[in-house]
Amino acid sequence: MSYTRRGFVKQAAGAALAYAMLRDDAIERVRAAVRDAGSASPEEIAGNEDFWFQVQRAYDVDRSIINLNNGGVAPSPRSVMDAMRRHQAFTNHAPSRHLWTVLDPQVETVRSRIAKVFGCDPEEIAITRNTSEAMEICLYGLDLQPGDEVLTTSHDYPRMLNTLKQRELREGIVLKTFDIPTPPTRLSELVDLFEQNITPKTKVILLCHITFLTGQIFPVKEIVHLARPRGIEVIVDGAHSFAHFAFKHSDLDCDYFGTSLHKWLSAPIGTGFLYVRKSKIANLWPLMAAPDPKSDDIRKFEEIGTHPTAPRLAIAEALNFYEGIGPERKEARLRYLRNRWAKRLMGQPGVTIRTSLDPNQSCGIGTVSIEGVDNAELANHLFRKHRIVITTIKHEDFGGIRITPNTYTTLREMDIFCEAMEEVIKNGLPS
Repeated sequence: MSYTRRGFVKQAAGAALAYAMLRDDAIERVRAAVRDAGSASPEEIAGNEDFWFQVQRAYDVDRSIINLNNGGVAPSPRSVMDAMRRHQAFTNHAPSRHLWTVLDPQVETVRSRIAKVFGCDPEEIAITRNTSEAMEICLYGLDLQPGDEVLTTSHDYPRMLNTLKQRELREGIVLKTFDIPTPPTRLSELVDLFEQNITPKTKVILLCHITFLTGQIFPVKEIVHLARPRGIEVIVDGAHSFAHFAFKHSDLDCDYFGTSLHKWLSAPIGTGFLYVRKSKIANLWPLMAAPDPKSDDIRKFEEIGTHPTAPRLAIAEALNFYEGIGPERKEARLRYLRNRWAKRLMGQPGVTIRTSLDPNQSCGIGTVSIEGVDNAELANHLFRKHRIVITTIKHEDFGGIRITPNTYTTLREMDIFCEAMEEVIKNGLPS
């Protein structure tokens, strides 16, 4: 062995000290960048690489990989990971006391923080593990009768569609779906399609705020206001919207909304929330039994047994980071990164962009395909040759690869992706 144990310990201690110094200074660098930005508009900041360099340094990510699948699950900033480790270590000292007596009550502060960002009463926020849990609380929790219809698009998330298919099998409800253009020419086209597919038997609409397939943003408020006078409940799947682009609950006016926080907020993996309007809580059954399932206490939806408090408490640090950057600045940057690759590839031979570049219809998500190129093989090629991580999209009407950068993504990484795609456009996949 070429080094002594003492030398190894000294080296490790030095590395740990350097890491701690970087860790302790990372958030302050972001704050300083925000101060230096002054009164510059979000659009001006979107292309300011000095600003985003400081944000990029707040993450501890492997730069040998270009991660363009942040829409699946995103890494957390270093400060978030530190907070989670700290809370988890404290829990482990005396789990039964520290978990339930000390840390669990602190979740109420996180509930209030989420409610403030979303723009609602804290008593309308349940902290869940992900969007699927939040959505299934709603989809299983509403009382429906045999023959009642649930209306959604064929672009909804498979797990949500499977939830409704299970209710079809067990209870005889009817799942009704319809296709949407990719992309539509205008947002009102989506409202018209929902209106055309409503029948007297429609009792629930399941609606994506933004689809996972192409990043299409839906006019939620208009669809909610279309459904409410008809007595139709609207459940909004916000898996990809919260902390992706700037909005408040008042912009949606929905009664039910669920999201994951480990996507665009970059909170710890296994965190999300469910919003239920206060007047709707009592009549929504919890997914797992609560002492009083007809209570109007939002916490009845959190009765899932013993689970770690550390990830939930670290949500607060993720909110600090998000608010420190600024929602409008983050939105502008994500759209800037999407346009960086989409506008470069658009119009090249055989390239189809399935995402509208209209800022009212999309933000950081984009889906692209190359004619004659298998999308799964393309994804494998991008990783094998270029270490680029993306996800494939497969729908009965179209396919592609989905690109989802994040605030730590560099322009050079976006350009490497474009160069790799242009090589395939020109020469095809290697045999």
